[in-house]
Amino acid sequence: MRRLIAIEFLSVDGVMQGLGSPDEDREGGFEHGGWGAPYADAIHASTVAEGLGRTTAYLFGRKTYEKMAAFWPSVPDENPMAAHLNATEKYVASRSLTTFDWANTRPLAGDTTDGVRALKRTGEGDLAILGSGVLVRSLLRADLVDGFRLFVHPLLLGSGKRLFGELESPRPLVLTAFDTTAAGSLVLSYDLERDG
Repeated sequence: MRRLIAIEFLSVDGVMQGLGSPDEDREGGFEHGGWGAPYADAIHASTVAEGLGRTTAYLFGRKTYEKMAAFWPSVPDENPMAAHLNATEKYVASRSLTTFDWANTRPLAGDTTDGVRALKRTGEGDLAILGSGVLVRSLLRADLVDGFRLFVHPLLLGSGKRLFGELESPRPLVLTAFDTTAAGSLVLSYDLERDG
Protein backbone atom coordinates (compact mmCIF):
# COMPACT_ATOMS: atom_id res chain seq x y z
CA MET A 1 0.00 0.00 0.00
CA ARG A 2 1.28 3.47 -0.87
CA ARG A 3 1.93 6.16 1.71
CA LEU A 4 0.76 9.70 0.95
CA ILE A 5 3.59 12.14 1.66
CA ALA A 6 3.24 15.91 1.36
CA ILE A 7 6.52 17.51 0.23
CA GLU A 8 6.54 21.22 0.97
CA PHE A 9 8.95 24.14 0.74
CA LEU A 10 8.35 26.74 3.45
CA SER A 11 9.74 29.86 5.03
CA VAL A 12 10.28 29.65 8.80
CA ASP A 13 6.92 31.39 9.29
CA GLY A 14 5.18 28.74 7.20
CA VAL A 15 4.69 30.56 3.89
CA MET A 16 4.57 28.33 0.82
CA GLN A 17 3.37 30.84 -1.79
CA GLY A 18 5.31 31.79 -4.91
CA LEU A 19 8.67 30.32 -4.04
CA GLY A 20 9.84 29.52 -7.58
CA SER A 21 9.84 32.70 -9.65
CA PRO A 22 9.14 36.41 -9.23
CA ASP A 23 5.78 36.29 -11.04
CA GLU A 24 4.56 33.04 -9.52
CA ASP A 25 1.23 33.23 -7.64
CA ARG A 26 0.58 36.94 -7.07
CA GLU A 27 -2.78 36.11 -5.48
CA GLY A 28 -3.66 38.38 -2.57
CA GLY A 29 -1.04 40.94 -3.62
CA PHE A 30 1.87 38.64 -2.77
CA GLU A 31 5.09 40.43 -3.77
CA HIS A 32 7.83 38.06 -2.62
CA GLY A 33 7.74 35.60 -5.53
CA GLY A 34 10.95 33.66 -6.12
CA TRP A 35 11.99 33.65 -2.47
CA GLY A 36 12.92 29.95 -2.57
CA ALA A 37 15.32 30.18 -5.51
CA PRO A 38 18.47 30.95 -3.45
CA TYR A 39 18.02 27.67 -1.54
CA ALA A 40 17.22 25.33 -4.45
CA ASP A 41 20.74 24.24 -5.45
CA ALA A 42 21.68 23.26 -1.90
CA ILE A 43 18.51 21.18 -1.56
CA HIS A 44 19.05 19.39 -4.86
CA ALA A 45 22.67 18.70 -3.97
CA SER A 46 21.93 17.20 -0.57
CA THR A 47 18.60 15.54 -0.22
CA VAL A 48 16.25 15.30 -3.18
CA ALA A 49 17.66 12.11 -4.70
CA GLU A 50 17.01 9.99 -1.61
CA GLY A 51 13.27 10.69 -1.76
CA LEU A 52 12.96 10.07 -5.49
CA GLY A 53 13.55 6.34 -5.18
CA ARG A 54 10.57 5.89 -2.84
CA THR A 55 8.17 7.99 -4.95
CA THR A 56 6.12 5.88 -7.35
CA ALA A 57 3.48 8.51 -8.25
CA TYR A 58 2.77 12.23 -7.84
CA LEU A 59 -0.46 13.99 -6.95
CA PHE A 60 -1.15 17.64 -7.75
CA GLY A 61 -3.92 20.16 -7.35
CA ARG A 62 -4.82 22.03 -10.54
CA LYS A 63 -2.81 25.22 -9.90
CA THR A 64 0.36 23.38 -8.91
CA TYR A 65 0.00 21.00 -11.85
CA GLU A 66 -0.27 23.90 -14.31
CA LYS A 67 2.89 25.54 -12.91
CA MET A 68 4.84 22.28 -12.89
CA ALA A 69 3.68 21.23 -16.38
CA ALA A 70 4.76 24.59 -17.79
CA PHE A 71 8.34 24.06 -16.55
CA TRP A 72 9.49 20.47 -15.96
CA PRO A 73 8.82 18.80 -19.34
CA SER A 74 11.39 21.10 -20.96
CA VAL A 75 14.13 20.42 -18.39
CA PRO A 76 16.69 17.86 -19.69
CA ASP A 77 16.82 14.44 -18.05
CA GLU A 78 20.36 15.18 -16.83
CA ASN A 79 18.50 16.86 -13.98
CA PRO A 80 17.49 13.92 -11.72
CA MET A 81 14.33 15.66 -10.53
CA ALA A 82 13.21 16.36 -14.11
CA ALA A 83 13.95 12.80 -15.19
CA HIS A 84 11.90 11.39 -12.32
CA LEU A 85 8.99 13.82 -12.63
CA ASN A 86 8.71 13.36 -16.38
CA ALA A 87 8.83 9.54 -16.25
CA THR A 88 6.66 8.90 -13.19
CA GLU A 89 2.88 8.65 -13.21
CA LYS A 90 1.10 11.83 -12.17
CA TYR A 91 -2.48 12.42 -11.04
CA VAL A 92 -4.32 15.73 -10.94
CA ALA A 93 -7.23 16.49 -8.62
CA SER A 94 -9.27 18.84 -10.81
CA ARG A 95 -12.81 19.14 -12.07
CA SER A 96 -11.91 21.64 -14.79
CA LEU A 97 -8.88 20.02 -16.45
CA THR A 98 -9.68 17.13 -18.76
CA THR A 99 -6.62 16.94 -21.04
CA PHE A 100 -2.98 16.81 -20.00
CA ASP A 101 0.07 17.52 -22.17
CA TRP A 102 2.63 16.37 -19.60
CA ALA A 103 3.53 12.72 -20.23
CA ASN A 104 2.18 10.11 -17.82
CA THR A 105 -0.50 12.44 -16.41
CA ARG A 106 -4.13 11.54 -15.85
CA PRO A 107 -7.03 12.89 -13.83
CA LEU A 108 -7.68 11.57 -10.35
CA ALA A 109 -10.74 9.36 -10.70
CA GLY A 110 -13.98 10.38 -8.97
CA ASP A 111 -14.25 12.29 -5.73
CA THR A 112 -10.88 13.50 -4.42
CA THR A 113 -10.86 11.56 -1.16
CA ASP A 114 -12.15 8.36 -2.78
CA GLY A 115 -9.66 8.74 -5.63
CA VAL A 116 -6.76 9.17 -3.21
CA ARG A 117 -7.87 6.18 -1.14
CA ALA A 118 -7.90 4.08 -4.32
CA LEU A 119 -4.43 5.31 -5.34
CA LYS A 120 -3.05 4.46 -1.92
CA ARG A 121 -4.42 0.92 -2.22
CA THR A 122 -2.77 0.35 -5.61
CA GLY A 123 0.98 0.17 -5.80
CA GLU A 124 3.87 0.50 -3.39
CA GLY A 125 6.16 3.30 -2.28
CA ASP A 126 5.16 6.93 -1.81
CA LEU A 127 2.43 8.93 -3.47
CA ALA A 128 3.98 12.40 -3.23
CA ILE A 129 2.10 15.69 -3.20
CA LEU A 130 4.24 18.66 -4.22
CA GLY A 131 2.88 22.04 -3.12
CA SER A 132 -0.90 21.97 -3.60
CA GLY A 133 -1.68 23.50 -0.21
CA VAL A 134 -5.48 23.44 -0.59
CA LEU A 135 -5.37 19.77 -1.54
CA VAL A 136 -2.99 18.90 1.31
CA ARG A 137 -5.23 20.60 3.87
CA SER A 138 -8.33 18.77 2.61
CA LEU A 139 -6.55 15.38 2.62
CA LEU A 140 -5.16 16.06 6.10
CA ARG A 141 -8.70 16.73 7.34
CA ALA A 142 -9.78 13.44 5.72
CA ASP A 143 -6.93 11.63 7.55
CA LEU A 144 -5.30 10.53 4.29
CA VAL A 145 -1.87 12.15 4.73
CA ASP A 146 0.69 9.73 6.18
CA GLY A 147 3.65 12.08 6.47
CA PHE A 148 5.34 15.35 5.64
CA ARG A 149 8.71 16.17 4.19
CA LEU A 150 9.27 19.84 4.96
CA PHE A 151 12.07 21.94 3.53
CA VAL A 152 12.19 24.95 5.85
CA HIS A 153 14.25 27.82 4.48
CA PRO A 154 15.94 30.37 6.78
CA LEU A 155 13.69 33.30 5.93
CA LEU A 156 10.72 35.12 7.46
CA LEU A 157 8.34 36.48 4.82
CA GLY A 158 5.63 37.94 7.03
CA SER A 159 2.85 37.47 4.48
CA GLY A 160 1.59 34.87 2.04
CA LYS A 161 -0.32 31.61 2.00
CA ARG A 162 0.58 29.21 4.74
CA LEU A 163 0.54 25.44 4.46
CA PHE A 164 -1.32 24.65 7.64
CA GLY A 165 -4.71 26.08 8.51
CA GLU A 166 -7.09 25.32 11.31
CA LEU A 167 -7.71 21.69 12.27
CA GLU A 168 -10.57 20.13 14.20
CA SER A 169 -8.07 18.69 16.66
CA PRO A 170 -4.28 18.57 17.14
CA ARG A 171 -2.38 16.09 14.95
CA PRO A 172 0.74 14.69 16.65
CA LEU A 173 3.74 14.10 14.40
CA VAL A 174 6.73 11.79 14.81
CA LEU A 175 10.09 13.05 13.58
CA THR A 176 11.64 10.29 11.45
CA ALA A 177 14.62 12.09 9.89
CA PHE A 178 16.26 15.48 9.68
CA ASP A 179 19.06 17.12 7.76
CA THR A 180 20.44 20.54 6.98
CA THR A 181 21.73 22.00 3.74
CA ALA A 182 24.73 24.19 3.04
CA ALA A 183 22.33 27.14 2.61
CA GLY A 184 20.89 26.68 6.11
CA SER A 185 17.61 25.00 5.18
CA LEU A 186 16.19 22.30 7.43
CA VAL A 187 14.87 19.09 5.93
CA LEU A 188 12.35 17.56 8.31
CA SER A 189 10.57 14.25 7.77
CA TYR A 190 7.51 13.53 9.90
CA ASP A 191 5.00 10.71 10.05
CA LEU A 192 1.54 11.37 11.40
CA GLU A 193 1.13 9.58 14.69
CA ARG A 194 -1.57 6.93 14.38
CA ASP A 195 -3.56 5.46 17.25
CA GLY A 196 -2.68 1.83 17.97
